[in-house]
Amino acid sequence: MRKILYVSDLDGTLLNRQDRINPESIRIINELVERGMTFTYATARSLSSASVVTRGLSADIPVIVYNGAFVIHPATGEILSKESFQEEEMGYVMEILNGFDISPLVYSYVKGVEKVSWITSRENEGIRRYLDSRQGDKRLRPVLTKEELYQGEMFYFTCIGEREELQQVYDIFSQDGRFRCTIQQELYRPEYWCEIMPAKATKAEAIRRLKKLWDCDYVVSFGDAVNDIPMFEISDECYAVENAVEELKALADGVIESNEDDGVARWLFQNVR
Repeated sequence: MRKILYVSDLDGTLLNRQDRINPESIRIINELVERGMTFTYATARSLSSASVVTRGLSADIPVIVYNGAFVIHPATGEILSKESFQEEEMGYVMEILNGFDISPLVYSYVKGVEKVSWITSRENEGIRRYLDSRQGDKRLRPVLTKEELYQGEMFYFTCIGEREELQQVYDIFSQDGRFRCTIQQELYRPEYWCEIMPAKATKAEAIRRLKKLWDCDYVVSFGDAVNDIPMFEISDECYAVENAVEELKALADGVIESNEDDGVARWLFQNVR
């Protein structure tokens, strides 16, 4: 019998509008995991942020975070794989962002400790909302200067703002084979997020590693947004929730119920044996 790896996105897919998993979904998924289902999630969130919104969900296998930059075992925090920028790549990102006068959130390891850095004087409404939603997060590292901002082993940049100002950044990095770049509107919000990652930092690459690690030979995935496209392209089956963007629905093998209506869990309940 084939061994199937089930992978779900979080925001807009498994999470509801309150950034939580419906209790019914938790019950269904945990019961199926106990009966042998191999299930994990792949998210743009960090493990710290994902652990909060997935509280109560079984976490017996590694999870994919930062859009595939890391595969981490949630129970131990052990990093099984990671993708970081090379020094010249970091320098190029800094040059482009400074040229457009864009001040990003910088995800990095500073002296071996994971941090999220930003310049306090450059906060906009979108950045403040991000910070407000992560109060108490030990990764947060406010700084005053660009020199402090771009320190450590950097692996992820997030720019938050108006589409017009971020589109020019996306146009550059999306055409450069050294990078993976996405741009999309924040869920339920007006601002846009442009995220810049190393080329191999994709959910697809992370799923390939996890598939090999867990000796699975078949992948079924669930998603809602454009950053789920690479994941869909390498899956044997893929399903978009009803609230997904049209680009993803066009790639899906089917459209299931929405994130508010336990779409992923209901599909699993009906189809997993």
